[in-house]
Amino acid sequence: MDVGDARDEGHDEHGGAGRLARRERDILALERRGFTGPGVKERAIREELGLAPVRYYQLLNALLDDPRALAHDPVTVNRLRRIRDTRRSER
Repeated sequence: MDVGDARDEGHDEHGGAGRLARRERDILALERRGFTGPGVKERAIREELGLAPVRYYQLLNALLDDPRALAHDPVTVNRLRRIRDTRRSER
């Protein structure tokens, strides 16, 4: 099975073994988008996902350590991991 096939599987709400749940896929999809201006991303998080931004970032951070997320969207996950690692090293 190639990566494209894995992405097409599991359109259910919760995802099965080895697949991301719909919410997890939606979080990664939102991260792929570019946002301009202050508050635009936070508004999208609330309106499109129904999450408070704090909860969104908690879920996103956990996703970055999930091998299923890396298999689903390696470009986005690796980009976000690099950003997270840079921020951690600046502290």
